[in-house]
Amino acid sequence: MSPPPPLLPDEERGPTPSAEQPGQRELALSDSGLARVTEDLIDILILRGVIQFTDFPPAAQAKLLSRRQTRATLSRRLRLLDEQDDPL
Repeated sequence: MSPPPPLLPDEERGPTPSAEQPGQRELALSDSGLARVTEDLIDILILRGVIQFTDFPPAAQAKLLSRRQTRATLSRRLRLLDEQDDPL
């Protein structure tokens, strides 16, 4: 049995998760915004009959359904919070 490989010094391991390169945070925020636009575009194309939900592979369908459910749940929660803030 051979010994495990030696650990690399920190500078050779690459950046740590907390050490961000310039623009990396902005790019991540942009990615999440673009994902939302893509979801909305998919919904529009399905509503207009350009594509069918079943045209997507099963893994993509599962992700889209999960995101729809999460967005619906968050939307309901936000409405409930708004209703509680309104004076009677």
